Amino acid sequence: MAARQYRDDERVKTYVDDINSMHKVVLETKNEASLLKMAENLKQNNIPYYLWTEQPENIPTCLATVPVVRSDLGDALKKCSLMR
Repeated sequence: MAARQYRDDERVKTYVDDINSMHKVVLETKNEASLLKMAENLKQNNIPYYLWTEQPENIPTCLATVPVVRSDLGDALKKCSLMR
């Protein structure tokens, strides 16, 4: 959804133009509060993202950023761990 919502962003265009080199990383967080904190960190770092909210429960469950290199993330997702 983030790629569609921000399809005019140059990072998204570059990412989808090279479909054979698409790289994805799935991270996990402990709970809803930490997920919302990450969303706030991304917002403060001007990194576009999309926050999925389950309906009808209205519970935030995950978020996706535009394609971004790790060095541009700063500490925005520092408290996440690689999902295994």
